[in-house]
Amino acid sequence: MKFSAETAKEVVFSQVEKVITDLGFNIDKQDQSRPWGGFFVLDESQAPKFIETYFPHLSVNDFGIGRKLSPKILVVAPNKRLSWQYHFRRAEIWKVVGGVAGVVTSETDEENELQTLPLGTIINLKQGERHRLIGLGEWGIIAEIWQHTDPQNPSDEDDIVRVQDDFGR
Repeated sequence: MKFSAETAKEVVFSQVEKVITDLGFNIDKQDQSRPWGGFFVLDESQAPKFIETYFPHLSVNDFGIGRKLSPKILVVAPNKRLSWQYHFRRAEIWKVVGGVAGVVTSETDEENELQTLPLGTIINLKQGERHRLIGLGEWGIIAEIWQHTDPQNPSDEDDIVRVQDDFGR
């Protein structure tokens, strides 16, 4: 999947949805309202298939039995940035599955240099590691899986600590 900066958001989401469903995944939730793009949340029961498809070097056993993995496809618009953030109860693994994207990471609140993530790149983000996904000159499509670090209190969307956000969230 590759979409130029001029491709309309609705077209990108429609095409990404088609690819997801053609691969046999069920979409639980879709959000196109984010100012940076949006995402698709996939059926949790399909996490093993998601890992096999996008992270074949891993298996469900690498995540611990019975852990929620929250498979997602992130869609980041050209020249947009997600918040500079970290999480207390999860680590994340990303893979660029369409286009190209950028990431900034750091162990502190100070942002390091932008790293370009070409198609196929996998990046592991540790629990507490500051990170920011960035759209570059085209739409970036990212497969994301969560590694919950507290099985009794799994991570959710409330487990986002925003250090900085372009959109005032």
